[in-house]
Amino acid sequence: MAHLPLTLLHRQKYIQDQLNESAETKKKIFDACAGDILKAVDVIMKAFNDKKKLLICGNGGSAADAQHIATEFVIRMTKANRPALPAIALTTDTSMLTAGGNDIGFENVFARQVEALGNNGDVLLAISTSGKSANVNLAIAEAKRRDMIVIGLLGKDGGSSKEIVDISVIIPSNDTQRIQEGHITVAHIICGIIENEMFG
Repeated sequence: MAHLPLTLLHRQKYIQDQLNESAETKKKIFDACAGDILKAVDVIMKAFNDKKKLLICGNGGSAADAQHIATEFVIRMTKANRPALPAIALTTDTSMLTAGGNDIGFENVFARQVEALGNNGDVLLAISTSGKSANVNLAIAEAKRRDMIVIGLLGKDGGSSKEIVDISVIIPSNDTQRIQEGHITVAHIICGIIENEMFG
C-alpha cells in the first residue's frame, strides 16, 4: 500500500485533533454549565410567556451567533407551525452600527439600541468569548438600568462581564474557536428546551 503524503497526514491529524478538542469541550459543558443553562431557559421562557422580548448582541463571530439565535426563535428551530418568538439581534443594521460608530462611538452601538428597545422584563443575551468587550459591557449596564435580566454567554474566565450579568454561562475553554462552538451549541439547547416546553 502506498504511503500517504506527509502533508495529507498532517492535515488528517489536524482534522482529528480539532474534532477531538471540540468534542471534549462540549462534554465539559454539562458539568460546568448545565445549571446556568437551565436558569437561562427559565428566564427567557418567562419573558416570552409575559409577552416580553429577547435582545442579543456580540461582536464578530458572536455577532453572527446573535443573528443565528434570533432567527431560531423568530422563525423556528425544530417545531413546525409554532408561533414566532420575539428575539432581535442588535448586530444586523449596518446603518445603525455605522451611524453609532461615527456619531457616538463604537463602544455605544449596542447600549444605544438597548436604550431604544429594551424594557422592564425584557432579556438581554450578551455574547462575548472573553467577557471584556466594551460595547457588550455597556449594553449590559444599560439593560440593568432598564430593569432587564441579562444572560452572559461567555468564555475563558468570564471577564468583567461575569461580574455584571444576572446569569453567566461560561464555556470551559480558553480557545476562542471552542468557545464559539460551545456558544451556539448552548443556544440550540436553550431554544430546543423552550420550543418543546412552550409548544411540545
